[in-house]
Amino acid sequence: MPKLPTSLTAITNPAILLLEDGTKFNGKAIGKIGTSTGEICFNTGMTGYQEVFTDPSYFGQILLATNDHIGNYGVKKEEVESDSIKISGLICKNFANYHSRAEADKSLNDYFIEGNLVGISDVDTRQIVRYVRNKGAMNCIISSEILDEVELKAILNKVPSMNGLELASKVSTLKSYFYGNADAKYKIAVLDLGVKTNILKCFAQRDCYLQIFPSHSSYETMKKWNPDGFFISNGPGDPAPMDYAIKTVKDLLAADQKIFGICLGLQIIAEAVGMKTFKMHNGHRGLNHPVKNLITGRSEITSQNHGFAVDPNGPGIENVEITHINLNDNTIEGIRIKGKQAFAVQYHPESSPGPHDSRYLFDDFIKVLEAK
Repeated sequence: MPKLPTSLTAITNPAILLLEDGTKFNGKAIGKIGTSTGEICFNTGMTGYQEVFTDPSYFGQILLATNDHIGNYGVKKEEVESDSIKISGLICKNFANYHSRAEADKSLNDYFIEGNLVGISDVDTRQIVRYVRNKGAMNCIISSEILDEVELKAILNKVPSMNGLELASKVSTLKSYFYGNADAKYKIAVLDLGVKTNILKCFAQRDCYLQIFPSHSSYETMKKWNPDGFFISNGPGDPAPMDYAIKTVKDLLAADQKIFGICLGLQIIAEAVGMKTFKMHNGHRGLNHPVKNLITGRSEITSQNHGFAVDPNGPGIENVEITHINLNDNTIEGIRIKGKQAFAVQYHPESSPGPHDSRYLFDDFIKVLEAK
């Protein structure tokens, strides 16, 4: 039988979504009664909402779900990508106060209340997506406790732009820890800029033992463990101000270490070889982005979540080989560093959620580790 959540805030409380340019939408409250701010972004995925909500790369962002129904299968503790909800807020059309999955631990609304997540439902998400797609990414505010537009606008004006904002250190582990089997064949040092749990699982499934290091860890600190390779993780925010991580990767490259990067990891590696990154009009977020592998000539459907990209026309391009491109807008999706054992992709091959077309990249890194 469908389960009734502990709280039914979405039935009784109004909420307001106010965009940076003054555009307002009225809806109903979901989750905690309160106020939340962040950069609005939309995800086109049809499933996997719990994995998306707990993805550290979404830190500082208010997520607009394009799928009509959110919450219908509840939540389950095994389906998380980190230890807590990472989105700043949720915007959706139809929010399910009931869930019908027998294995679910609780309703999504109860999960939101426990995680202090503020959201809004019963708004025209098609209209909002079209508006944001045309106008570009901007900050917004959701509130179910303040309904005065002037007051909301004053709060919103104080929210910093994502452009130039360093956020990785806010989601990184504070202490190093280990993941996997200590007797595994390979040792990989992970620079945690907001790593997803399923990335670690994909490595562990390939006989890897991992030590996850805080974002500000130096090459000198990580190499003391004597790993076989280094992984630069995904994460939130603008890569340009992350001098600490860029310096670490520069040292890794200078030492001819074996390196693999995903998403923010690609951007940090690109910055380390002199390339520049830029903020996209709207990022890539969803489970159906087509990418072409320029080495094999094959295409793959990918899971993505990023609002910054690498400039293909700027400095440093001579230091890399472009290995993958996005078939929608021709942005860079993969690079190899010339003369080094280092490569990275802009998308998420762990594909949680998403298709598994790109998991071969983990196998490719294992081949790099095996090579003399």
